[in-house]
Amino acid sequence: MGLRINDTVPNFTAETDQGTVQFHDWIGDSWAILFSHPKDFTPVCTTEFSAVAQLNDEWAARNTKVIGVSVDGVEDHKKWKKDIEEYGKANPGFPIIADEGLAVSKAFDMLPAEAYLPDGRTPADSATVRSVFIIGPDKQLKLSMTYPMTVGRNFAEILRALDGLQMSSKGVATPANWVPGEDVIIPPSVSNEDAKAKFGAFETIFPYLRKTKAPS
Repeated sequence: MGLRINDTVPNFTAETDQGTVQFHDWIGDSWAILFSHPKDFTPVCTTEFSAVAQLNDEWAARNTKVIGVSVDGVEDHKKWKKDIEEYGKANPGFPIIADEGLAVSKAFDMLPAEAYLPDGRTPADSATVRSVFIIGPDKQLKLSMTYPMTVGRNFAEILRALDGLQMSSKGVATPANWVPGEDVIIPPSVSNEDAKAKFGAFETIFPYLRKTKAPS
């Protein structure tokens, strides 16, 4: 059984290009995004790491730490970051885990338990390591996504999803395509009386679909 929403994510100790990380301690009181890749020096992943680096200020504004996972070693990560910075014109200041033994990939259920990396491996040998995990300060999994190797991830959507998660932690839900500044949904479990006391004015579209201004 894979990780499910609201599961506490695995704690682990791993080497990164910035030193040893003890995962739960590293998260601390922040939100965290762990995003994984099948191999260094691959084209799609290079564009993705660059996209993450370009969003450095956005992650910081949301009290969110980002950390990469790749199945190559620390020295390869350090070399690869030069290409990432050159391509994206932004400093990839986040750490990248060296998951050479696949311990993290298996702990997060990105690979079968019996998986191994052969000599002379290619990205195809670790193709399913193409996942994103958004983790709350409570160390629980809030959202996960997995992409095929051929489709670059949309980090603007990951940022939007993070905004939605942080908004929903205030006791509301977000509608399709929601972005900050738009109205939010009052959960059906909240009575009209309680909704008025908590949110003030709201719009009733259907008895089960009520919208209100986003709480600050």
